[in-house]
Amino acid sequence: MEWPACTNEYEKLLRRMNTNRVAIDNAVCPTATLVKVDSARRHGILLDAVQVLTDLNLSIKKAYISSDGKWFMDVFHVTDQQGNKLTDESVIKYIEQSLGSIHNERTNHSNGLTALELTGTDRVGLLSEVFAVLADLQCDVVEAKVWTHNGRIASLIYVKDCDSGSTIEDSQKINRIEVRLRNILKGDNDIRSAKTTVALSVMHTERRLHQMMFADRDYERTPILKFTSDSPLVTVQNWAERGYSVVNVQCKDRIKLLFDLVCNLTDMEYVVFHATITTNGDQAYLEFYIRHKDGTPISSEPERQRVIQCLKAAVERRASEGVRLELCAEDKQGLLAEVMRIFRENALNVTRAEISTAGNMATNVFYVTDAIGNTADPKIIESVRQLIGLSNLEVKELPLLWHQKEEREDQTVGGAVWLSIGSLVRRNLYNLGLIKSCS
Repeated sequence: MEWPACTNEYEKLLRRMNTNRVAIDNAVCPTATLVKVDSARRHGILLDAVQVLTDLNLSIKKAYISSDGKWFMDVFHVTDQQGNKLTDESVIKYIEQSLGSIHNERTNHSNGLTALELTGTDRVGLLSEVFAVLADLQCDVVEAKVWTHNGRIASLIYVKDCDSGSTIEDSQKINRIEVRLRNILKGDNDIRSAKTTVALSVMHTERRLHQMMFADRDYERTPILKFTSDSPLVTVQNWAERGYSVVNVQCKDRIKLLFDLVCNLTDMEYVVFHATITTNGDQAYLEFYIRHKDGTPISSEPERQRVIQCLKAAVERRASEGVRLELCAEDKQGLLAEVMRIFRENALNVTRAEISTAGNMATNVFYVTDAIGNTADPKIIESVRQLIGLSNLEVKELPLLWHQKEEREDQTVGGAVWLSIGSLVRRNLYNLGLIKSCS
């Protein structure tokens, strides 16, 4: 690197200290691409680095993190969603540039959109009411993300004015939006905790959702129904000799798992000094050595229990047991309100949603269960698909619970294979056209 002749040695040193060094290597590991980052240490730098990788939907198979003294060094083993090494030069260049220039506390500016932040008690049909109100108030939904956990809901919805096609600036209209949405979220028994906020810009959407659910104290609430024993195992112990608190997490591996955990540790104002992340099959094992920002470890049993609760919630918020439905259709005013009304009228509850539009096309993902959280009836799913359009709404993923039932029930007894309930479910889905094979 060449420096201008007028640059003195001190300025050169400052530039080197504040410039992240990034190396991407495809030669060392046969199964993953190595991404190495080192820079001066500051609070939040690990989250920024992980965020760059997870925003590309890359899978982090292993990671080694260390930040002794004033320096920070990470090594990530990453693959694409198909488990392959990264070979696209444009993606590699984007990672190098993004990691080389990350800055803490980045925000996503409005880009002509108004951000609505909603929290409250989840119930069947709630989103139908929310999107119906927005359609009635001439708000065009461009993007949205919805999470539910332990009976609570958090949503970030990005809208623009239908008439002007830009940010909603009319203060009276903003007030009407807030009042009507808050009344919907309150329902009959959520007067204190229901919240609606209108903002012109927000930070990273998924990080903000974590913050909203954390502020809503979803981690303290008990789920009404729990269908899987595959819940995360979290332990926290102090290593007195070194002054660290050691956090261990074992859970099912998935995309963005590391982001979710580091996001919550950062927002709880803990600093990760060292960490090791490994995966084996579908299981992930994560170990973090943390301290408070003032350099002290966890100091009490209530604090230790709170960390355990919060990290369990961080893993569970993005996990969904419902049927994954994908809607791809020409965008039009009121499309979401219409789709959500059909879900509600068929007693389907949306547990998670991702809404996006590009040009004149809407691409939406919904995870749905029945009204009380059980697996949705395939006949109802098929009926809903017919109402919305078989080519528009497709079943993309069945809940883990169905696969677990199939494994338990498809057993050989006395030399004969019994036709299990799981087999019947598969055959019904095949007959309905929801899956390609019933074998």
